[in-house]
Amino acid sequence: MQGPQPRQRPAATYPPTERTVPTRSPDRAAYDRELVHAILDEGYVCHLGFVRDGAPVVLPTLYCRVGEVLYVHGSTGSRPLRAAGRADQGLPVCLTVTHVDGLVLARSAFHHSVNYRSVVVHGLAYDVTDPEEKRQALDALVDHVVPGRAADSRPASKKELAATAVIRLELDEVSAKLRTGGVNDEPEDLALPHWAGVVPLSKGYDTPLADPDLAPGTELPGYLTAL
Repeated sequence: MQGPQPRQRPAATYPPTERTVPTRSPDRAAYDRELVHAILDEGYVCHLGFVRDGAPVVLPTLYCRVGEVLYVHGSTGSRPLRAAGRADQGLPVCLTVTHVDGLVLARSAFHHSVNYRSVVVHGLAYDVTDPEEKRQALDALVDHVVPGRAADSRPASKKELAATAVIRLELDEVSAKLRTGGVNDEPEDLALPHWAGVVPLSKGYDTPLADPDLAPGTELPGYLTAL
């Protein structure tokens, strides 16, 4: 009798498809799995695109990655999440995440740009109906925004879980796109008396503001000071 087969390790890259190969600046596209994961893990707000009543709709919402799955948060009253729960058909979606790293100021208006990292995911989104998977997905969403927070908050009640929807999107058809570096001005513009260069952008956290009704003796947790 043959024993359990070892779990196959995912390929180092996602296979390019017709939808993930850009028609403009294809040299900026990347399919490296670790790079895609790093871009996804750095953010927590995505834009979820789908078609509703024959028209395109894009909604901002929270997400997190668990292995090769993205979990997206929403309300049970949301149309896309209701559509994702219809039988086993799933909802065709396009999910995007973008980080802007710098403003590229060229001598000419035409060559102004931004340095960025982005990920685009195509696929079918499905409503998470298993109670345990749903609870774990919601904990992962909370910890993705603030690591350590899920264990330091009251778990959702049955009523709250019933009012919350989570959809699941597999990372199968995926691509990243990046722009790095400096200004790409025309040679004849280099002598122009206009400042050119890159204005870097960075993400930061300010001092947490305590709720005025905080219980006496409640101190700022270490996972917040670590931010």
